[in-house]
Amino acid sequence: MPVGGQAVIEGVMLQNGHRIAVAVRTPDGSIAVEPLNGPQGLNRLKGLPFLRGPIRLYEMLSLGMRALNLSARLAYGEEAGGSRWDFLLTVLLALALVAGGFVALPVYLTALMQIKHPVLFNLVEGGVRVLFFLLYLYGISFMRDIRRVFQYHGAEHKVVHAYEAGNPTLEVARGKSPLHPRCGTAFLLLFVVISILVFSVIVTGSIWVRILGRLALLPVVAAIAYEVLQAGGKHPNSWWMRPLVLPGLWLQRLTTREPTEDQIEVALTALRYVTEDRAESLSTTS
Repeated sequence: MPVGGQAVIEGVMLQNGHRIAVAVRTPDGSIAVEPLNGPQGLNRLKGLPFLRGPIRLYEMLSLGMRALNLSARLAYGEEAGGSRWDFLLTVLLALALVAGGFVALPVYLTALMQIKHPVLFNLVEGGVRVLFFLLYLYGISFMRDIRRVFQYHGAEHKVVHAYEAGNPTLEVARGKSPLHPRCGTAFLLLFVVISILVFSVIVTGSIWVRILGRLALLPVVAAIAYEVLQAGGKHPNSWWMRPLVLPGLWLQRLTTREPTEDQIEVALTALRYVTEDRAESLSTTS
């Protein structure tokens, strides 16, 4: 399994197979790093094409939320970590945003246009969904805390590039690109675009059937998008993959920023924890 992860609060979460670690820059300037337990179960299904996509998406959402909770505790103290109820509320709000803002609302707004042709309806609806997605990313990029998360996102990509090049050092990582073809941002864009094609199988005049049908087909969209993303990560320079990979790389210009050197150091700490043989012996570095 390739190394990957995500940016968190004042740090980075990285995963290498069963090894997962969150590294965070603390207020005193040191780097705190702690392991996370990976999702359990469904191991036999993870290698099956088109089933592994929805499973991996669920695992990354669950793991990502726990990583954010841990990073808040490491960065701001025990009281910032939140309770299980806070975690559940955050998950429910995120699901409501996806179901309402990126599924139901585009269907509702397109229905107001009274477009009769089903293909044209799906194209317009998909365009509205893509527009909402881009406006959302653009809007949150102006928030100071989010901009720092985007810097750590760039740091994560730089150290993964350096690791894949066989020389994960600060000097090498500094010169690497903050964009990566396997990025979750690319997955989200693929998800939105592929949903236009998959949702076209639902031909009905009922707005509620359209909404419920799209919600039911989300795992199918996730499965196809994951397989395309995996192929793009293995063959990023292939002529037949570039039209699919390039839009995701362009979109990462919204979700990544050039990191500072100390942010790259945090990402390298997480990388060492999940890749070195004696990773368990690491605790903190400064």
